[in-house]
Amino acid sequence: MSTTTSTADPGLAETTLLRFATAGSVDDGKSTLVGRLLHDSKSVLTDQLEAVERASASRGQDAPDLALLTDGLRAEREQGITIDVAYRYFATPKRRFILADTPGHVQYTRNMVTGASTAELTVILVDARNGVVEQTRRHAAIAALLRVPHVVLAVNKMDLAGYQESIFAGIAEEFTAYATELGVPEVTAIPISALVGDNVVEPSANMDWYGGPTVLEHLETVPVAHDLSHCHARLPVQYVIRPQTAEHPDYRGYAGQIAAGTFHVGEAVTVLPSGRTTTISGIDLLGEPVDAAWTTQSVTLLLTDDIDVSRGDLIVPTKDAPATTQDVEATVCHVADQPLTVGHRVLLKHGTRTVKAVVKDIPSRLTLDDLSLHPHPGQLVANDIGRVKIRTAEPLPVDSYADSRRTGSFILIDPADGTTLTAGMVGESFASPEPVKDETEDDGWDF
Repeated sequence: MSTTTSTADPGLAETTLLRFATAGSVDDGKSTLVGRLLHDSKSVLTDQLEAVERASASRGQDAPDLALLTDGLRAEREQGITIDVAYRYFATPKRRFILADTPGHVQYTRNMVTGASTAELTVILVDARNGVVEQTRRHAAIAALLRVPHVVLAVNKMDLAGYQESIFAGIAEEFTAYATELGVPEVTAIPISALVGDNVVEPSANMDWYGGPTVLEHLETVPVAHDLSHCHARLPVQYVIRPQTAEHPDYRGYAGQIAAGTFHVGEAVTVLPSGRTTTISGIDLLGEPVDAAWTTQSVTLLLTDDIDVSRGDLIVPTKDAPATTQDVEATVCHVADQPLTVGHRVLLKHGTRTVKAVVKDIPSRLTLDDLSLHPHPGQLVANDIGRVKIRTAEPLPVDSYADSRRTGSFILIDPADGTTLTAGMVGESFASPEPVKDETEDDGWDF
């Protein structure tokens, strides 16, 4: 993930792109907010708007249902809900945006994890009539787990709550206290009516007691300072290029997208998990040699020594190499219908590498109501958040998720059918339990 697109020095690049996600309970108005944002910022094509107007008229509605701008699946339109993540791209004179409109149903929490995993900001909607509910707390917990640096609390349907300041203030206070306990670094509360348009793009004439920014104003001005070019340099190898042609008889390059940091020609690097060291002799970018390359650029590294490097390996600076381990402890969000149990045999995908693994222990499960930890639940079911200990068949070079969202994350996969089971974040989190001593011997390990 990167917020810079310039090809100049990464330290001088201007941040122009914001990735953000919306979340909230069912019928809180997420899709309507997104539709209003697109419509009022003039980011909707004429034919799109005409199609929404026709669809709304056929359903007997007097005004266009702006939620239809994002709810594109037939089942979504029939039920009036969001099922899958809808991505939208739009821009204003001040900033470009990639928006992920995520579902509100508990059964689609996995989609919210997907949409927020690369977000720099999350907009969590709350119905002013209902206040903070369990799904609100779940979405706040996921935003905290995924280390989303900015959270906007959009208190929606203020028109149905009489535009009362006391209602907004009470919800904002309750949510902010909960999010702060989770470790969310910043919460901005905005009272809105997505249906009418209050405080979405234009300031509301019905809430003169509110003097803060509109949703769009905040999106345009929120600082996005997550320049991964200054993080630990990491290149997961995706492909080994060995043309063996008359023009390039000895060419051997290691291609991939830089997950974080910057690489320089002449820099000493280590290939993990083997631990072999060498030096970068060249960097090819778009077919041309360059002296340096940084985050999100897809490059080919040329190494001084002919060493064994293959897909799944990780190239890192020798002076900043992570430790490799076969014991991974992490906070996870379980997204599959089938439970994750102690002893469960899985595949663990980290970067471009996939290895066999076993769930060694589930020390705790998070209770969202009061953030207490239920010790040793034995299993995690769909939408549960908890801690797991995993033993891998091969050593992995993992970073802490707090240091790198790219190389500190992984997914667990069912080896039988390829189903994604769990999304994991390595290291400590707000859900970290006290260390638990295993009472049983690990006689069953076969690696």
